[in-house]
Amino acid sequence: MTKNKAIMIGAGLANMAAAVYLIQEGNWKGDQITFYSIDDHGSNDGSPASEAAGEYWNKVHPMENTKGFIARGGRMLNYRTYVDLMDLLSRVPSATEPGMTAAEDTRDFDAKHRTFDKARLMEGGKGIINGGKMGFNNKDRLKLTELIMMPDSKEEQLDNVTIADYFKDDPHMFTTNFWYMWETTFAFRVQSSAQELRRYMHQMIYEFTQIEHLVGVNRTRYNQYESIMLPLINYLKDQGVNIILNRRVTNFEFKDTPMQDEITVTALRMTNTETGEEEDVPVDDDTAVIFTNGSITDSATLGDFNTPAEENMDYGAAASLWKKATNRFYNLGNPDKFFNDRNASEWVSFTLTTKDHVLLNEITRITTQVPGNALNSFISTSPITPMGNKDVNMSIVVHHQPHFTTQKANESVIWGYFLYPRRKGEFVDKQYIKMTGKEMVEELLGQLSKVDPGPGNIMDKKQEIMDSVINCIPAYMPYASALFNNRAKTDRPKVIPEHSTNLAFTGEFVEQPYQMVFTEQSAVRSGEIAAYHFAGVPMAKLVKNPRYDKDIKTLAKATRKMFE
Repeated sequence: MTKNKAIMIGAGLANMAAAVYLIQEGNWKGDQITFYSIDDHGSNDGSPASEAAGEYWNKVHPMENTKGFIARGGRMLNYRTYVDLMDLLSRVPSATEPGMTAAEDTRDFDAKHRTFDKARLMEGGKGIINGGKMGFNNKDRLKLTELIMMPDSKEEQLDNVTIADYFKDDPHMFTTNFWYMWETTFAFRVQSSAQELRRYMHQMIYEFTQIEHLVGVNRTRYNQYESIMLPLINYLKDQGVNIILNRRVTNFEFKDTPMQDEITVTALRMTNTETGEEEDVPVDDDTAVIFTNGSITDSATLGDFNTPAEENMDYGAAASLWKKATNRFYNLGNPDKFFNDRNASEWVSFTLTTKDHVLLNEITRITTQVPGNALNSFISTSPITPMGNKDVNMSIVVHHQPHFTTQKANESVIWGYFLYPRRKGEFVDKQYIKMTGKEMVEELLGQLSKVDPGPGNIMDKKQEIMDSVINCIPAYMPYASALFNNRAKTDRPKVIPEHSTNLAFTGEFVEQPYQMVFTEQSAVRSGEIAAYHFAGVPMAKLVKNPRYDKDIKTLAKATRKMFE
């Protein structure tokens, strides 16, 4: 059902994409589109810490030290798979490079700074691990092949099956270099959905053959906000789009119909997060409502150098609204599967800013590679999992510098994360979730020292490095991996649910054929579908997605890789 106006609930990438496609493919005017959102970036953030300190999601525990920079996460791109994202970025000007589109900006930077990770895995007593040796036995190969070869029509066999369930007779899989790299590249956990793992193996099958060096990874010139979100924001504002921030939509009003299955939004209730005032916004018959129904950074909190990030027990702004819709209609999924199991979804990350390059130079020496978006993961030296296996303690991303446009030439910014935040540090006797920023730096230096034996160890420069720290900001994200949580296909709504006349769902918590979540690709694709639907653009015009899992040469290379 075509419309002529749209209300966007949430101003993350998916809805920004929908707005661009409504304007460029649907020939809408910008003033036909209004955003209501808490912020203008969703999970694609990145800013000086002083700016982040005032955001809604940080008011749970105000930061004492607001120096340095913060990005709760980071995005690795892949041109071969993220075709909808690159199409979107080709439609808007870069925010930092005059005369270039955002896509040209990214391709230009990436061509000059190609990823080649020489130290993808590191372990105490062994140093840099040869990740090209996947470590499979025949049972591993058989189970992984069965997963990859499972046809789309059989995917529902993996409804409510975790990765641990799928490999329950093959615990050796979780001791392989493949697993260490796969879990930390994409942030899978053993409790995550086997169905989603299958989708990743299908869409990223060519990355399987080169994961030890991440040569298929593409990066933006700067952080995800300045290189991805800001170009979209600038373009939409230039087009006259209304972006109203500091608004948390708290409820829908739906039309009453005899069958009670027609989904028609007639009004929205929202709270001004600055003033606390409530307001109602009517939705007329000519207006579409495009709703991002979950966010991996909802309820996130920040700490600082001397303060851990406190836990915020809020269910999540977007998920709470989604749950209210599911209480009214039966075919809109099950948000509890994703937002009611923090044990399967929580992370802690940190952003470390230093006033000189002493630490960066030490990491360069230890890993034998210059900074440039390397992903280094540190394997534990003793069993730490319930199955008595070793696993990865922490991972760091060493960006090409500068990572922020306002970063000084002598400053360094490094990002890292703990996929299992309830585990204890090896060098700081605390759970990661309870560590201050200072303690996270100490844990990082300890992990680096394990793979840096002999004289001239990094610990010889510990005090110099600690003195160089401007700030290290922990970020607790209770739902960072929620999109991977164990589920059935019916637990997520379709972009356009059956019986919906004006409501669409976008983002990482919608069900799309073949798409894998936690990617800029799936977010953009959902917004594109919603825009085409309400603007009356034929779905045949959607960006064509490649299927590398159908390519014989790619499958042959993957098969050979299994035996290395």
